[in-house]
Amino acid sequence: MYRPYTGPSGYTGRRNMGGPLLPILFFPAAALYHELLLRAFDRSTPFFDLALLRTALFSIAAGLTIGLILDLLPWRKASRIAGGALLGLSAVLFCVERGVRSTFGTYYGLAFMGGMGGDVVGGFGSTLLQVILGLIPFILLSLVPLAAFIPLRGGVIPDEGGETPVRIILAAALVLCQLTAYLLSVLGPVKNYYTYEYTANNAIPHFGLFTAVRLELEYAVAGLPAPPSFLDDPLPSTPPATPGPAASGSPDPSAQATQPPKEYDFNQLDIDFQALADGESDETLKDMHQFFANVIPSQQNEYTGMFKGKNLILITAEGFATPAIDKDLTPTLYKLTHEGFVFHNFYQPDWTQSTCGGEFAVTTGVIPNWAPGIAAKESIDNDMPTTLPKLFAPLGYSVPAWHNHTYTYYSRNQYLANFGYDYQGIGNGLELPSEQWPNSDLEMMEATADSYIQDYVDNKTPFHAYYMTVSGHGYYSWGGNAMSRKHRAEVEAKYPDLSETCQAYLACNMELDLALEYLVDKLEEAGIAGDTLIVMTGDHYPYLMVEEGGSDYYNELRGFEDSEADTSRYRNTLLMWSAAIEKPIEVDTPCSAIDIVPTICNLFGLEYDSRLYSGRDIFATNYQPDQYSNGMPVVVFANKGQGNSWITCAGTYEASTKTFTPNEGITVDDDYVSRVHRLVAAKVNYSRLIVQKDYYRTVFQH
Repeated sequence: MYRPYTGPSGYTGRRNMGGPLLPILFFPAAALYHELLLRAFDRSTPFFDLALLRTALFSIAAGLTIGLILDLLPWRKASRIAGGALLGLSAVLFCVERGVRSTFGTYYGLAFMGGMGGDVVGGFGSTLLQVILGLIPFILLSLVPLAAFIPLRGGVIPDEGGETPVRIILAAALVLCQLTAYLLSVLGPVKNYYTYEYTANNAIPHFGLFTAVRLELEYAVAGLPAPPSFLDDPLPSTPPATPGPAASGSPDPSAQATQPPKEYDFNQLDIDFQALADGESDETLKDMHQFFANVIPSQQNEYTGMFKGKNLILITAEGFATPAIDKDLTPTLYKLTHEGFVFHNFYQPDWTQSTCGGEFAVTTGVIPNWAPGIAAKESIDNDMPTTLPKLFAPLGYSVPAWHNHTYTYYSRNQYLANFGYDYQGIGNGLELPSEQWPNSDLEMMEATADSYIQDYVDNKTPFHAYYMTVSGHGYYSWGGNAMSRKHRAEVEAKYPDLSETCQAYLACNMELDLALEYLVDKLEEAGIAGDTLIVMTGDHYPYLMVEEGGSDYYNELRGFEDSEADTSRYRNTLLMWSAAIEKPIEVDTPCSAIDIVPTICNLFGLEYDSRLYSGRDIFATNYQPDQYSNGMPVVVFANKGQGNSWITCAGTYEASTKTFTPNEGITVDDDYVSRVHRLVAAKVNYSRLIVQKDYYRTVFQH
């Protein structure tokens, strides 16, 4: 074993306290302790399951690796300093991950946290103290290994290193632990999380934080492993003969009654995917070409071109969700969501990428998968010809965009510019009269709407304007949200028995309502409310209303209980309104944020290829509700380590319980669920590859 240091009279010095097993066991025990601590505090992850064994083996292997490396260093003082530094760094890393998990409900990778750290501190510094105070027990416990190492450092890393046989045995134990954990990871049902579907949020609950960091670094250099081909099961390439229902109501019911049925074309471009595949040497790109060649395009319909040549205002509203709609407190929201198109089955899933993920889904029609970083930022250098400004601008439209927060946040100045928007935020052209957190949506609308409305009135320049709001941002409290304080009295008067969190959420959304009221008033004053379509939804549900392991104020606000594992948590509202729509058009089709862009493309009669989006035109009816088709409506929910939940016209699959519940009156084939699983997996993986492989550039450069 390790040879003890002896003084001139054979005295064993203080540096060697702890016995011969201490150098062998300390770092593996410290690594395992940190992993078990994180797992114990994570209330959404079962503690005792097979993942615990994988995590334990991987962490022991990591600790043995650190111990052997430090033991091999000839400079003992430097080795002890390095050991203490590594323990301190580990404590910081585990505390940060615990903080983002408790705040945002997800784990983030190193690249994302490193890229967003400055933005978070600068933009939300006032709320950090609240987060840190909640972490104090975890912080103190995470420092235990470092606190133990300081007095024991001489025994953990003795003056003389271990003997060669001991080192060989430890190396063999390291290899055995690592190999066993690896085989348990890649030969079982979690192989995808270890390989081609790796994200920190998927990996940490299944393999531990040390392994997640190693995989992130490995894949940053070598790239993610290629996903399996989804072409083994042939996908139908012809639409069903009988259309499924999309909407009740019509832009012109009398015309529909007098005209014979119309044969509709499909929303697709002249892209020869098979020729692209035949000429491609990259196997992943070849597979993608073949997949998209087999996707059923959305069929045009009675709503195709309904707003051709007219104006579009698209809004992603921070933290907006259906409970914010109140007939008395937010009357404009109530009006706009109960007139125009009324969507009864719309969802904005939690894409595990916070606001940036929701905004990417709304503005691109592509699932915001990790690629390997956050999708919007990873797309900055990509060719993005399928975005709305890239489609509208060649038609003579102005394409301004605004955000009433720091213009560089999430690198929004780069990716919105790459999408084709003429973007301004605070610090880059947008000036607001008040400096407060969060900033006022009303002030943003007052500072911007007149410009493009007047340009249309004076010069007949059509516009597609885009807004990312911020007034609805958490934390939801009178002290943490200036917009909540502004409207506190009105909410307390109507809902005196609600908690402060729920009251503050309703109050800050009153500022969004005032912004919409101002916008509609300006459109009506200019006489162009009928020439303009307003589309709005949230970036995500207000997850900051949920305290991990504590109160779920979102349930209180809605009056019923579910959890973040349930699809019902993400039911939201899609606002799609124009004064040109004389009576509400009811829409029951299941749909989500990724369907917004292709639906807008169809409504405005744009030339686009529906096969290249993750979503589809909500009004397309070329599918059978009870039959599988790769062109049918499907709402995809982000995989949080349990598999993807999904909703179709036939029913709902909950990944947390592994159950499919058919809708009333619906019977599906025996293989329906398994085929939808494969379709959802394909959509998720190809959405990642669209960004990772810059796929649109490959398609459109030919």
